[in-house]
Amino acid sequence: MKLNRSLILSLLLLWPVMLWAADSNTPAAWNQLSPEEQQILKPFQERWDSLPPERREHLQQGAKRWQTMTPEQREQARERFSRWQKMTPEQREQARKRYERFRQLPPEQQERLRQRHAWFNSLPPEKRAELREKWQKMTPEQRQEFKDNWRRENGGPAFDRGISPRPDRPQRMGPR
Repeated sequence: MKLNRSLILSLLLLWPVMLWAADSNTPAAWNQLSPEEQQILKPFQERWDSLPPERREHLQQGAKRWQTMTPEQREQARERFSRWQKMTPEQREQARKRYERFRQLPPEQQERLRQRHAWFNSLPPEKRAELREKWQKMTPEQRQEFKDNWRRENGGPAFDRGISPRPDRPQRMGPR
C-alpha cells in the first residue's frame, strides 16, 4: 500500500513537468510568436493555427534564421525565392532531385562544386550567358568531351581533388 501511495504521489508531482515537456514539443500558436516572427510570418497569420504542426515548426525556424541574416543574405534569399516561384512544377522537382544528389556527395565533392559555382558566378554576365548557351547547344557526348578537356587543361587530376578552377584562364572554357 505504501509503495502504491509513493508511486501515485511521484506521478502527481511529475505531472506538471510532463505536461510542460509535451507542450514544448508543439509549435507555438500565432499569439505565442514573438512580434518579429509575426511580422516575418504575416502571410500565414490567417491560417497559422490550422497548419500542420511540422509546417508551423519549419516556418518558425525559417523566421528565426531570417532574423540572423545580413541584409545581403536576405536579398539573396529573396532572389532565390523569386526564382523558385517562377519555376514550373517540373523544374522544381528537378531542382529538388539535384539538391538531394548534392547532399549525398562527400564533403570534398560538395566543396569542389561550390568552388566551381563561385568561379562561374565571378565571370562577367556576358561570359556566363555565352557559356550557358554553348552548353545548352551541346549533345551529351560533346558535354562529356568538354568536361574531360576542361579537367585536363585546367589542372587534371589535381582539379578532381577539389582544387578550384583557375579564374585567370576563363578564355580556355569551351570546346576547342
